[in-house]
Amino acid sequence: MHILIIEDEKGIINFLKQGLEEEGYVISYATNGEEGLEKALKTPVDLILLDWMIPKMSGLDVCKAIRVENKTIPILFLTAKDTLQETIEGLKAGANDYIKKPFSFEELLERIKIHFRTKNEATILTLGNISLNLSTYQVFIDQNEIILTQREFELLQYLIKNKGTVCTRNKIIEDVWDIHFEYDTGVIDVFINAIRKKLNLTKEQELIKTIRGVGYIAND
Repeated sequence: MHILIIEDEKGIINFLKQGLEEEGYVISYATNGEEGLEKALKTPVDLILLDWMIPKMSGLDVCKAIRVENKTIPILFLTAKDTLQETIEGLKAGANDYIKKPFSFEELLERIKIHFRTKNEATILTLGNISLNLSTYQVFIDQNEIILTQREFELLQYLIKNKGTVCTRNKIIEDVWDIHFEYDTGVIDVFINAIRKKLNLTKEQELIKTIRGVGYIAND
C-alpha cells in the first residue's frame, strides 16, 4: 500500500516515513500544497496524510482539489487545528478523518488500517442512475451531486442494500433509527418524500416504490 504524506515539517515526515515503512507501507511525500496536489493526482496512492497549514496551498484547498478528481481515496488530516468549526470544515472539504497533533503513532497506524479495510470493502452502492459513496457520504445522479441529510443518506443506503426486498416500516425503524419499541413509523414517510423530492422521483417510479400498508422496496 502506498501512502502519500503532505507535510512541511521534516521531523514529522521522517518520523512517519520511518515508522510506516517499518510496517511495510510504501511512502512518498511532498513539502508544500502544490507539490502534494500534483503527486496526489498523478501518482497512484492508496491513502493521503495531509497537514492543514502547508506552504503554497493550504491542506484544506488541497483536499478540496483532490476530491474533484478522486472521490474515494482516504484523506486523513494531521493538524494542530482542533476547534469544532475547523473539524467540520475539514470533513466538509472531503477528509475522512482528523487527527490532532501531537498524536500517538500507534493510534495513527490503527486508523490507517481501518481506512484501508473500509477502502477494500464495497464503497459504492447504485440504484438505477443513483450512486452512493459510503466513504464520502456523497450521492450522485449521473455526475450531479445531490445533498442529503445524514438520516436521508442512511435510509437510502438501507433501501439500496436491501434492493429487491420489501422493507417494512417497523424493520426500517429498528435498523435505521435503532428504535426497538412502539413508535410512529409515519416519520419514515416524511423522509422518503424528502428523498424522492431531492432525487426528482415520483411515487409511481419503481426505483423507490411504496408497498401500501407495508413499507418500501428499492428496485433498478
